[in-house]
Amino acid sequence: MVLGDKKLGSYLGVNLGFGFGVTMGVYVAGNISGAHMNAAVTFTSCALGRMSWKKFPIYVLGQFLGSFTAAATIYGLFYSAIIRFSGGELTVTGPTATAGIFATYLPDHMTLWRGFLDEVLLTGMLQLCLFAITDKKNPEFQGSQALVIGILVVIIGVSLGMNSGYAINPSRDLPPRFFTYLAGWGEQVFRWHHLPGLHWLQHPTEAREIGGLYGT
Repeated sequence: MVLGDKKLGSYLGVNLGFGFGVTMGVYVAGNISGAHMNAAVTFTSCALGRMSWKKFPIYVLGQFLGSFTAAATIYGLFYSAIIRFSGGELTVTGPTATAGIFATYLPDHMTLWRGFLDEVLLTGMLQLCLFAITDKKNPEFQGSQALVIGILVVIIGVSLGMNSGYAINPSRDLPPRFFTYLAGWGEQVFRWHHLPGLHWLQHPTEAREIGGLYGT
């Protein structure tokens, strides 16, 4: 949508891509790790005793490596389009900004703490619904969890994603952000554009962990 100058793709299309991408991830990794693709969900599972803390660093490392590799793959596939659209200047804000392809950034109408609260609420909603969908005592979803989880992500994105880009997952936001830092966008990817020097890295990450617990 960004590289097509808003003529190709749509907000709905982006959300459908995210949602059904999650569905495919559940199908691929469901029988291996329980499809842990979200560090906030993994953190909450450990905090509630649903899985051992010993698995936490291993799962998160796998999530981060996968997300970083995915960002590098997208960069490689769309490198020519990114350079053409941006004129070779890789920026976070402005009419030719491209960092938003890889990670989430607050729009002009949001403040830092509103973004924090937004992430807490959305991640909490995600966690609450995930527990309901995967509950073995809830027979309505048996056999359809992967599809329903994907639809859940689409619903959150379409209805509530405008404010903060609904990162709701440190594993899908932080590694691509680090990749863009290394790939040429520089330290601006860690700064909130309204307050230069104020790092946007710490608060959304904490918000997702808090939100995961809030949803329980």
